[in-house]
Amino acid sequence: MTKPDSSSTIPDDDLSRSLTVAKPETDQGLTHLAIVGDTYTILVSGQETGGKYTMIDMLIPPGGGPGPHRHDFEEMFSILEGEVELTFRGQTSVARAGETVNIPANAPHVFTNKTDAQVRLLCVCAPSGQEEFFEAIGTPVATRTTPAPEMSEAEKAAFKKKSAELAPKYRTELLKHA
Repeated sequence: MTKPDSSSTIPDDDLSRSLTVAKPETDQGLTHLAIVGDTYTILVSGQETGGKYTMIDMLIPPGGGPGPHRHDFEEMFSILEGEVELTFRGQTSVARAGETVNIPANAPHVFTNKTDAQVRLLCVCAPSGQEEFFEAIGTPVATRTTPAPEMSEAEKAAFKKKSAELAPKYRTELLKHA
């Protein structure tokens, strides 16, 4: 390996950081979380990227998806399987497998699986922090494909209350309408 040019404007390699290889089907060390009926797997955390971004594998069952919200960080997702109905600043569209959506920071949005099949998204948030919110409100599950457990009405109410209380700490605002 060649020695870096001392006149380079690119910082030296940060040897305290390592290569991350996420294997969501087999890696027992990944965090899998049930959130509002969906299953999210944290593939790459902000801790692994120096806070620059996080990457999350999202499995959205029929009828699933988060409620209307907004946050002060960029969110991008690629639809790997299926399609989602997306409402962005009050306008509704459909994003299908093979398509990528970027949601600018602070913009109100919501997405829902309106089909009869599961949807799989690959979500990137920059800077990181969204994964910490999910870890604070989610319920651990065994694998990337483990369905979220059914929740009673009391459990749903407690989840909504906890999410609303914690959202501001994670730079997120839960909305009544997108």
